[in-house]
Amino acid sequence: MSTRKPLRRVLLKLSGEAFAEKGGSTGVDPDIVQQVAREIAELTQSEGTEVGVVVGGGNMVRGARFAERGMDRSTADHMGMLGTVINALALQDAIERAGVQTRVQTAISMQAVAEPYIRRKAMRHLEKGRVVIFAAGLGAPYFTTDTTAAQRALEIDAQAILKGTQVDGVYDADPNQHPGARRYDEIDFLSVLNQDLGVMDATAISLCRDNDLPIVVFRLLEEGNIRRVVRGEAVGTLVTTGH
Repeated sequence: MSTRKPLRRVLLKLSGEAFAEKGGSTGVDPDIVQQVAREIAELTQSEGTEVGVVVGGGNMVRGARFAERGMDRSTADHMGMLGTVINALALQDAIERAGVQTRVQTAISMQAVAEPYIRRKAMRHLEKGRVVIFAAGLGAPYFTTDTTAAQRALEIDAQAILKGTQVDGVYDADPNQHPGARRYDEIDFLSVLNQDLGVMDATAISLCRDNDLPIVVFRLLEEGNIRRVVRGEAVGTLVTTGH
Protein backbone atom coordinates (compact mmCIF):
# COMPACT_ATOMS: atom_id res chain seq x y z
CA MET A 1 0.00 0.00 0.00
CA SER A 2 1.39 3.40 -0.95
CA THR A 3 2.30 5.79 1.86
CA ARG A 4 2.09 8.89 -0.33
CA LYS A 5 -0.10 11.77 0.75
CA PRO A 6 -0.78 15.40 -0.20
CA LEU A 7 1.87 17.77 1.10
CA ARG A 8 1.33 21.20 2.63
CA ARG A 9 4.94 22.32 3.14
CA VAL A 10 7.87 20.98 1.13
CA LEU A 11 11.57 21.55 0.56
CA LEU A 12 12.48 21.37 -3.12
CA LYS A 13 16.10 20.38 -3.78
CA LEU A 14 17.49 21.51 -7.13
CA SER A 15 20.98 20.74 -8.39
CA GLY A 16 22.98 23.46 -10.08
CA GLU A 17 23.28 21.22 -13.13
CA ALA A 18 19.49 21.37 -13.49
CA PHE A 19 19.88 25.05 -14.39
CA ALA A 20 22.72 24.49 -16.86
CA GLU A 21 22.41 25.41 -20.50
CA LYS A 22 21.12 22.57 -22.66
CA GLY A 23 23.89 20.39 -24.01
CA GLY A 24 26.34 21.61 -21.39
CA SER A 25 27.06 21.49 -17.68
CA THR A 26 27.73 25.15 -16.98
CA GLY A 27 25.94 28.47 -17.06
CA VAL A 28 22.28 29.27 -16.44
CA ASP A 29 19.62 28.53 -19.05
CA PRO A 30 16.89 31.19 -18.66
CA ASP A 31 14.26 28.93 -20.24
CA ILE A 32 14.88 26.12 -17.74
CA VAL A 33 14.87 28.52 -14.80
CA GLN A 34 11.62 30.03 -16.07
CA GLN A 35 9.96 26.61 -16.39
CA VAL A 36 10.95 25.59 -12.86
CA ALA A 37 9.90 28.99 -11.50
CA ARG A 38 6.51 28.78 -13.18
CA GLU A 39 5.81 25.38 -11.62
CA ILE A 40 6.89 26.57 -8.18
CA ALA A 41 4.67 29.64 -8.52
CA GLU A 42 1.70 27.48 -9.50
CA LEU A 43 2.17 25.40 -6.35
CA THR A 44 1.71 28.40 -4.10
CA GLN A 45 -1.04 29.97 -6.20
CA SER A 46 -3.26 26.96 -7.01
CA GLU A 47 -2.32 24.39 -4.36
CA GLY A 48 -1.55 26.67 -1.43
CA THR A 49 1.68 24.76 -0.83
CA GLU A 50 4.41 26.38 1.24
CA VAL A 51 7.70 25.95 -0.63
CA GLY A 52 11.30 26.21 0.48
CA VAL A 53 14.05 25.66 -2.10
CA VAL A 54 17.70 24.67 -1.78
CA VAL A 55 19.77 25.19 -4.91
CA GLY A 56 23.16 23.73 -5.72
CA GLY A 57 25.97 25.51 -7.53
CA GLY A 58 27.57 22.78 -9.63
CA ASN A 59 26.86 24.63 -12.87
CA MET A 60 29.00 27.50 -11.56
CA VAL A 61 31.69 26.04 -9.33
CA ARG A 62 32.11 22.54 -7.92
CA GLY A 63 34.42 22.97 -4.98
CA ALA A 64 35.47 19.32 -4.77
CA ARG A 65 37.02 19.49 -8.25
CA PHE A 66 39.18 22.47 -7.31
CA ALA A 67 40.19 20.73 -4.09
CA GLU A 68 41.26 17.66 -6.08
CA ARG A 69 43.65 19.89 -8.01
CA GLY A 70 45.33 21.25 -4.89
CA MET A 71 43.17 24.22 -3.88
CA ASP A 72 42.46 24.59 -0.17
CA ARG A 73 39.20 22.70 0.42
CA SER A 74 37.61 25.43 2.52
CA THR A 75 38.33 28.03 -0.16
CA ALA A 76 36.99 25.77 -2.90
CA ASP A 77 33.80 25.03 -0.97
CA HIS A 78 33.20 28.72 -0.27
CA MET A 79 33.48 29.37 -4.00
CA GLY A 80 30.81 26.72 -4.53
CA MET A 81 28.57 28.41 -1.96
CA LEU A 82 28.80 31.67 -3.87
CA GLY A 83 27.78 29.78 -7.02
CA THR A 84 24.55 28.73 -5.29
CA VAL A 85 23.73 32.38 -4.63
CA ILE A 86 23.91 33.16 -8.36
CA ASN A 87 21.40 30.38 -9.04
CA ALA A 88 19.19 31.49 -6.17
CA LEU A 89 18.99 35.06 -7.47
CA ALA A 90 18.14 33.82 -10.97
CA LEU A 91 15.36 31.64 -9.56
CA GLN A 92 14.09 34.43 -7.32
CA ASP A 93 13.73 36.80 -10.25
CA ALA A 94 11.90 34.21 -12.35
CA ILE A 95 9.46 33.26 -9.57
CA GLU A 96 8.63 36.88 -8.87
CA ARG A 97 8.02 37.49 -12.58
CA ALA A 98 5.55 34.60 -12.31
CA GLY A 99 3.66 36.56 -9.66
CA VAL A 100 4.83 35.09 -6.34
CA GLN A 101 6.82 36.86 -3.64
CA THR A 102 10.13 35.30 -2.64
CA ARG A 103 12.97 35.71 -0.21
CA VAL A 104 16.54 34.51 -0.64
CA GLN A 105 18.24 33.64 2.64
CA THR A 106 21.95 32.92 2.72
CA ALA A 107 24.11 31.11 5.24
CA ILE A 108 26.93 33.57 4.45
CA SER A 109 26.18 37.20 5.22
CA MET A 110 25.69 39.28 2.04
CA GLN A 111 22.99 41.73 2.99
CA ALA A 112 23.16 43.72 -0.25
CA VAL A 113 21.54 40.84 -2.16
CA ALA A 114 19.82 38.57 0.37
CA GLU A 115 18.65 38.11 3.94
CA PRO A 116 20.75 36.15 6.42
CA TYR A 117 19.27 32.75 7.25
CA ILE A 118 17.06 33.05 10.32
CA ARG A 119 14.81 30.07 10.96
CA ARG A 120 11.88 31.94 12.50
CA LYS A 121 11.95 34.52 9.73
CA ALA A 122 11.95 31.76 7.10
CA MET A 123 8.95 30.11 8.77
CA ARG A 124 7.07 33.43 8.79
CA HIS A 125 7.76 33.99 5.09
CA LEU A 126 6.42 30.52 4.28
CA GLU A 127 3.28 31.14 6.32
CA LYS A 128 2.71 34.31 4.29
CA GLY A 129 2.89 32.37 1.03
CA ARG A 130 6.37 33.47 0.03
CA VAL A 131 8.82 31.04 -1.54
CA VAL A 132 12.03 30.94 0.50
CA ILE A 133 15.22 30.07 -1.38
CA PHE A 134 18.08 28.91 0.83
CA ALA A 135 21.50 29.68 -0.65
CA ALA A 136 25.18 29.35 0.28
CA GLY A 137 24.71 25.86 1.70
CA LEU A 138 25.16 25.65 5.45
CA GLY A 139 27.89 28.29 5.32
CA ALA A 140 30.51 25.72 6.25
CA PRO A 141 32.93 23.73 4.07
CA TYR A 142 32.72 19.94 3.66
CA PHE A 143 28.90 19.94 3.67
CA THR A 144 26.99 19.45 0.43
CA THR A 145 23.76 21.12 -0.63
CA ASP A 146 22.11 17.70 -0.19
CA THR A 147 22.92 17.93 3.50
CA THR A 148 21.74 21.55 3.47
CA ALA A 149 18.40 20.40 2.02
CA ALA A 150 17.93 17.83 4.78
CA GLN A 151 18.93 20.30 7.49
CA ARG A 152 16.71 23.14 6.24
CA ALA A 153 13.77 20.80 5.62
CA LEU A 154 13.92 19.64 9.24
CA GLU A 155 14.30 23.18 10.54
CA ILE A 156 11.24 24.50 8.69
CA ASP A 157 9.15 21.41 9.50
CA ALA A 158 8.75 20.37 5.87
CA GLN A 159 6.75 17.22 5.31
CA ALA A 160 9.11 15.93 2.60
CA ILE A 161 12.12 16.73 0.45
CA LEU A 162 11.36 16.82 -3.26
CA LYS A 163 14.57 15.94 -5.11
CA GLY A 164 14.28 17.04 -8.75
CA THR A 165 16.62 15.12 -11.06
CA GLN A 166 17.20 14.28 -14.71
CA VAL A 167 15.74 10.78 -14.32
CA ASP A 168 12.28 9.63 -13.25
CA GLY A 169 13.19 8.03 -9.95
CA VAL A 170 15.65 5.77 -8.15
CA TYR A 171 17.02 2.76 -10.07
CA ASP A 172 19.07 -0.23 -8.99
CA ALA A 173 21.65 0.79 -11.62
CA ASP A 174 22.29 3.78 -13.86
CA PRO A 175 19.43 3.58 -16.42
CA ASN A 176 21.53 5.48 -18.97
CA GLN A 177 24.14 2.74 -18.93
CA HIS A 178 21.93 -0.25 -18.08
CA PRO A 179 18.72 -0.37 -20.14
CA GLY A 180 17.36 -3.19 -17.96
CA ALA A 181 17.72 -1.24 -14.72
CA ARG A 182 14.72 -1.49 -12.40
CA ARG A 183 13.02 1.59 -11.01
CA TYR A 184 11.74 1.55 -7.46
CA ASP A 185 8.30 2.97 -6.66
CA GLU A 186 9.26 3.00 -2.97
CA ILE A 187 12.47 2.14 -1.14
CA ASP A 188 13.75 2.53 2.40
CA PHE A 189 16.69 4.65 3.52
CA LEU A 190 18.79 1.70 4.68
CA SER A 191 18.57 0.07 1.24
CA VAL A 192 19.61 3.35 -0.39
CA LEU A 193 22.68 3.49 1.85
CA ASN A 194 23.57 -0.20 1.58
CA GLN A 195 23.26 -0.22 -2.21
CA ASP A 196 24.96 3.16 -2.58
CA LEU A 197 22.21 4.34 -4.94
CA GLY A 198 23.32 7.97 -4.92
CA VAL A 199 19.94 9.50 -4.10
CA MET A 200 21.64 12.07 -1.85
CA ASP A 201 24.88 11.95 0.07
CA ALA A 202 25.12 9.66 3.09
CA THR A 203 24.94 12.49 5.63
CA ALA A 204 21.68 13.77 4.12
CA ILE A 205 20.16 10.28 3.93
CA SER A 206 21.10 9.58 7.54
CA LEU A 207 19.55 12.86 8.71
CA CYS A 208 16.32 12.04 6.89
CA ARG A 209 16.29 8.47 8.19
CA ASP A 210 16.94 9.50 11.79
CA ASN A 211 14.14 12.06 11.66
CA ASP A 212 11.64 10.12 9.52
CA LEU A 213 11.66 12.73 6.75
CA PRO A 214 10.62 11.21 3.38
CA ILE A 215 12.27 12.06 0.06
CA VAL A 216 10.57 11.94 -3.32
CA VAL A 217 12.95 11.61 -6.27
CA PHE A 218 11.38 12.61 -9.59
CA ARG A 219 12.09 13.99 -13.06
CA LEU A 220 12.23 17.76 -12.61
CA LEU A 221 11.64 19.02 -16.14
CA GLU A 222 8.55 16.96 -16.95
CA GLU A 223 5.71 19.47 -17.05
CA GLY A 224 3.46 19.29 -13.98
CA ASN A 225 5.58 16.78 -12.05
CA ILE A 226 6.18 18.99 -9.03
CA ARG A 227 2.45 19.55 -8.62
CA ARG A 228 1.73 15.82 -8.99
CA VAL A 229 4.20 14.97 -6.25
CA VAL A 230 2.68 17.58 -3.92
CA ARG A 231 -0.78 16.13 -4.56
CA GLY A 232 0.43 12.71 -3.45
CA GLU A 233 0.33 11.09 -6.88
CA ALA A 234 2.64 8.15 -7.63
CA VAL A 235 5.40 10.08 -9.39
CA GLY A 236 9.05 9.06 -9.14
CA THR A 237 10.38 7.13 -6.14
CA LEU A 238 9.39 7.59 -2.51
CA VAL A 239 12.22 7.03 -0.03
CA THR A 240 11.07 6.38 3.55
CA THR A 241 12.02 4.63 6.76
CA GLY A 242 10.02 1.64 5.50
CA HIS A 243 7.83 1.06 8.55
